[in-house]
Amino acid sequence: MKIGFIGLGIMGKPMAKNILKAGYELVVTTHKQAVIDEMVAAGAKGAANGKEVAAQCDVVITMLPNSPNVRDAVLGKNGVLEGAKAGLVLIDMSSIDPVESRKIGEAIAAKGVEMLDAPVSGGEPKAIDGTLSVMVGGKKDLFDKYAPLLKTMAGSVVYVGGLGSGNVAKLANQIVVACNIAAVAEALTFAKKAGTDPKLVFEAIKGGLAGSTVMNAKAPMMLERNFKPGFRIELHIKDLNNALNAAHAISAPVPLTGQVMEMMQVLKADEHQKEDHSSLVKFYEKISNVEL
Repeated sequence: MKIGFIGLGIMGKPMAKNILKAGYELVVTTHKQAVIDEMVAAGAKGAANGKEVAAQCDVVITMLPNSPNVRDAVLGKNGVLEGAKAGLVLIDMSSIDPVESRKIGEAIAAKGVEMLDAPVSGGEPKAIDGTLSVMVGGKKDLFDKYAPLLKTMAGSVVYVGGLGSGNVAKLANQIVVACNIAAVAEALTFAKKAGTDPKLVFEAIKGGLAGSTVMNAKAPMMLERNFKPGFRIELHIKDLNNALNAAHAISAPVPLTGQVMEMMQVLKADEHQKEDHSSLVKFYEKISNVEL
């Protein structure tokens, strides 16, 4: 089985390298030639565009920033569909609007190409060590066939329903993560303002019901003022925008999501959008006039 991979950014490159480590043949393309060269040195074959990738492969994986990027890479000029043969499978691992996933799936089905949407959670560290969580939508038989491939990049691969369901699950994940980070930031800023050491408060509460994976990962970053991006504010804004659009389309109120989105917009206005989403604490520091 020959695998194509389109999109070799902060997440895609380590994911592609893990596919290579598992012994698969890999054909890659991205907009940076230096990254293609790096992947070729690691054992992949380079290609000029998605059309060339699709013409050589049985499966094409896309890992791109947002819906328009996926649509262009798959349906645009020199895109996947131009090079695809009937029977090709597209696995889109980007985090996009589930409505758009279904539209792209419908468009490629006319040429005999099938699709899974399989967005990931875990950020760069888990992409590097191959322990991402993958949420998959599409036909169950396709999921069963390609789950072993997905497991080369992941510690958890879960089927959640028809096409688009993977991105519904990812948006649900991003809602929970965003609200959790905001709650941690609010609590630690409250502790500081009250005159209690927020580091000790974190130690006191992390083992109880308030404790979470998000708290354990992000509270230390806030306390150390380490905002090197594992997942950038601007990307979380993108995900929350997709969540709000999808929720509004089905009349599902998401008031907490809307509130955290506005906090992130404040950070973007203050030019912190390239920082890790743990910098949500800066919103609370700003309105509380205190620094952790």
